[in-house]
Order: sequence, then structure tokens, then C-alpha cells
Amino acid sequence: MASINDLMDDVLLIIFWNLSCSDDRHSFGLTCHRWLRLQNIARMSLSLEFSYDIHVYQQYIRYLPRLVSRFPNLRSVVLAGCTELQDSSLLHLRSIGQTLRSLSLQCCFGITDAGIANMSAGCPHLVSVTLYRSNVTDVGVKALAESCPGLESVNLSHCTLISDAGIGALSRGCPGIRAMVLSSCRGVTGTGFRGCSSSLVFVEADSCPLTPEGVLGIVSGGGLEYLNVTGLRSWVGGDGLDGLGGGLARNLRFLNLRACRFVGNESVSAISQGCPNLEEWNLALCHEVRAPGWVAIGLNCENLRALHVSRCRNLCDLGLQSIGEGCVRLTRLYMHGCRMVTDIGLESFRRRRPEVEVSRKEYCCIGPSPDEYFLQ
Repeated sequence: MASINDLMDDVLLIIFWNLSCSDDRHSFGLTCHRWLRLQNIARMSLSLEFSYDIHVYQQYIRYLPRLVSRFPNLRSVVLAGCTELQDSSLLHLRSIGQTLRSLSLQCCFGITDAGIANMSAGCPHLVSVTLYRSNVTDVGVKALAESCPGLESVNLSHCTLISDAGIGALSRGCPGIRAMVLSSCRGVTGTGFRGCSSSLVFVEADSCPLTPEGVLGIVSGGGLEYLNVTGLRSWVGGDGLDGLGGGLARNLRFLNLRACRFVGNESVSAISQGCPNLEEWNLALCHEVRAPGWVAIGLNCENLRALHVSRCRNLCDLGLQSIGEGCVRLTRLYMHGCRMVTDIGLESFRRRRPEVEVSRKEYCCIGPSPDEYFLQ
């Protein structure tokens, strides 16, 4: 009499993949050695649990070779928090290099450019890499771009040794790159993006010392949909963001200019006209935007659904009225601390636009995260 063990491995794997209950998946491998082997083959991701105990991470590093050999088809590996992970440990990832697509080395302070270069040479199909708060330099980023031309998403936040040279290497070497996260990279002015591919749609570069030329470099590919440049410091010549309205940023849907205190009417007017697809715009703490800027937003931003204006010193009743008379798709207005807006002006806005939720909440970030964005 035939039994389930007479089924071929491929059939058993299909059964395993169709188990909807996690408990059933965990129990699958307890049946026998054969089923355990199939369960190991089917495993696609490995993520180490967070711990405050450094000894736990030392055990993770010790058993990493055994884990990657046990699970030969891993597509995603998360080693975040392994502060004592060394370059030599990354060499073990080369055994799964043909299947590995996503790797997180967040806060792995012991990894150097040499480790990144050796690892990426053996993992040429990487699509997503996170090096948040690592000590990687332009040398390591260039090696990554050369070995992994199919990269689509790179997180280099707080990598203080990265400069525009590294960004340029990614832009040129990875023509399909879609997302770059560069928050607090104090060596990045943005000029490395110049001539980037139209595939680039998501850039977070908040708290970076960007220049006007750098901002234009970020949008130079013409495909950008999400841009976060929160906290831009004033540069020589004052405003200077009006170039975003020149046509290269027409696809922008999410724009975060929070705390860009020097941004004024000229830039806001140009952006409102040149970026017709804006859905969410954060102008909180942009004190230099006055009535003409708010009027331009009301006249031009027909697709705007969410607007952040908290603590804008020069938003007045006239500006709020202009937003209410225009912005026909607006559903959320984040506003508090606007001293020039009177109770009468706010009540008039509420009566004119009762469908708009006026919230006192203030958010530093807007829109989705990179992962959420690409799942839309």
C-alpha cells in the first residue's frame, strides 16, 4: 500500500510550501530525517534574533557556517547587530552566493571594505544590501557595484565614510538601481547622482550636505518618485530648490522638505508647477514660505492628498484659504503651531473643506518605507 513517503521530493516540497500554518511548517521537519532535509532546502530566509547580550551574537557568528550549509537555498540573510562579525565570516556566504538576493549587515562594525569586496564577488546576484552604520568606504561600495550590477536597493545610512564617488559608482555600475537610502552621510553632496538611470525612483538623503547641483543630480534620471531631503542647511544664494520644478522631477509623488528653513516662495511655486503628480508634501518648519507660495500650492497641486505645514511661521489665513480653495484631492492637513492662522481662518477652512482631516500630529517621515513603497 502506497504511503506519503513514496512521493517524490518535488511533490513533498510543494506540500510544504502550501502549508498555511506556521506550526505545521515547523512540525514538518520533525517527521523524519528526509522531511527535515526537505524543510532545510525550502528555507529561504535567515534572520538572527535581536539581543542585548553580546555573547548571543558571538554564538551566532560561531554557528553561521553551519547555518548556511544547512540551508543551501537562502535568498535573504539578516545579520543586523553582529558588531563583532569579521570579514572572514562573510566568506561563508559565498556557499549560497548563487541564490542570495538580500543581505543586511546593519551595525556590523567589524566589516571592512575587504570583506565587502570578497563577499560580493561570490554573491553576484544580490538585489538588496543594507550597510547601515557600517565602516564601509567608497572602496567597498565600488567593489559592491562592480560585482553586483543587478543591485536595486542600497541602504548606506550613517555611513560617514561614503562620498559622492561611491554614489557615482552605484549609479553607473548598477543601471537598474531603484532605491538609495543615504541619511546622515555627511560626505554626500548629491553630485554623484548626476546622469543616474531613470530606474531610480526612491532617495532618502535627509541630513546630508546637499548642494543645489546635487539635488538636481538626484532627479537627473527623470524617474524619481520619492525624495526626502529633510534638514537641508542653507547654501550660498538662498533658496535654490526651484530647479526641482524644471521638468526632471515631474514624476515626484512624495517630497519631504521638512526643516528646510531657507526654502521660500520661489522654490515652492516652481515645484508646485513642475511636479504635478505630488501626492504628499512636507513643508513643516519651512518658515520662509509666505502667502505667494501657499497660493501657488492651491493653484497647482491638484493631486496633493496630504500636506504638512506644522510650525510654518508665515502660514496665514490667506494661505490656508488658498489651500482650501485649491488642492481638490486633499484629505489630510497636518498643522499645529502656525501662529498667524487665526481661529476664524481655521474654522473657515473646516467649513469649506469638511472632508479634510486637520491633524496636530507632526511626522518627520512621509509616505512609505522603501520596502513598503515597492509593494504598492
